[in-house]
Amino acid sequence: MNRKGKKSSLTRAKGVKVNPKSQPNFPGNFATAKKSSESKPKRVKSKAIAEREDRPIAENARKNSTARSANHRRPQKAAHHQTKKSFKTLKLAAYIITITIGLSTIFGSVMSMASSFQATKSSNAKTPSTKVEINRQHKVKLDSLFATVSLGKEITPLKSQLEQLATQYPDIKPELLFIDLDNKGFVSIDSKLPLPAASTIKLPILVAFFQDVDRGKINLAEEFIMTKDVIAGGSGGMQYEPPNSKFSALKTAEQMMTNSDNTATNMLIKRLGGMEQLNQRFTKMGLTATKLHNPLPDLTGTNTTSSADLGNLLVKIDGGSLISLRSRDRMLYIMRNIVRNTLLPEGLEPGALIAHKTGDIKSVLGDVGIIDMPNGKRYIASILVKRPDNSPLAKEFIQKASGVAYQYFKNPQTTSFKLEENQKP
Repeated sequence: MNRKGKKSSLTRAKGVKVNPKSQPNFPGNFATAKKSSESKPKRVKSKAIAEREDRPIAENARKNSTARSANHRRPQKAAHHQTKKSFKTLKLAAYIITITIGLSTIFGSVMSMASSFQATKSSNAKTPSTKVEINRQHKVKLDSLFATVSLGKEITPLKSQLEQLATQYPDIKPELLFIDLDNKGFVSIDSKLPLPAASTIKLPILVAFFQDVDRGKINLAEEFIMTKDVIAGGSGGMQYEPPNSKFSALKTAEQMMTNSDNTATNMLIKRLGGMEQLNQRFTKMGLTATKLHNPLPDLTGTNTTSSADLGNLLVKIDGGSLISLRSRDRMLYIMRNIVRNTLLPEGLEPGALIAHKTGDIKSVLGDVGIIDMPNGKRYIASILVKRPDNSPLAKEFIQKASGVAYQYFKNPQTTSFKLEENQKP
């Protein structure tokens, strides 16, 4: 108690409840609480409390130390793992490269083998006409390959005789093809070289004509009109008829072959669709060197063919692969009535039959036909001779070459079959 008999504040704090508003933590007494906290002395922590509080710090320090140690070892393991992974990657890459090179080699070989039958793409875009021409060339190569494969063995004894004969005529350049129709044995001397066709071009035109007859596009009794644009000079007598004269389809075809009429030939070219259409059809027949560039007469020799083309064409005609058997028989009948018989027929003996077509311009003389011998042997002869300025040596060579072949096939030892006697029907 103080001197006035009142209790001190210290005693009142122990026995008397204090008004909450007077407490420093009451919401309205922020200033008082702050002042009070500043005036309080700092509390000293005991050793036990300090150790408890310091324990998490030490644990964290140990963990951090362990993590740093682990992180120090991890790069070494990671580097080893990365090296092993890189080695596997390199090994896989080498394996893939080896397979790729092998496949590329195989693919390249296949493509090189097929390059002659498949059109290749260039860096520049090709026009549709160019693609058509490429496809046409590949088709020609295929047909030529099949025609060659269909033949048999080369007849070396006959070839030697014909080569020896050719050495006697150094001023002319012959190309020829003989084919034995019984066994497809053949003799070929420069037979694929393109030469001016002269009137031998009329043979494939006649084949195209009979193809249209077989397809019903042309009737043999159909009338062709001889317009002024088709009248041509040279061989044949139709040119002397008045313009707009009419001739049957069959008569026109016969005149083209038997009298080698140039006007009749031009009429057929026009009726068959023109030169470009016929060239496409020649390609489909498997002819590689036969092309029409000008109407008849083609005295400068721009129209071309080869003895191989003409000979192989007759093989296909004989086999019935291009035209019907009826048209084949009619065609061979027309070709047996050729007016000019001074070339291949001169080398044959009596009793032999020949269906053929000749060609004659200043630079080239030729004859191609199917020969039926009395002994039953049948063969094809196709000869074109390049000559200087109407040289008569070409005519002489064709006659002698025809005789050499005929005598070879006449020999019983060269006959590939025996005639059956007293055979019952």
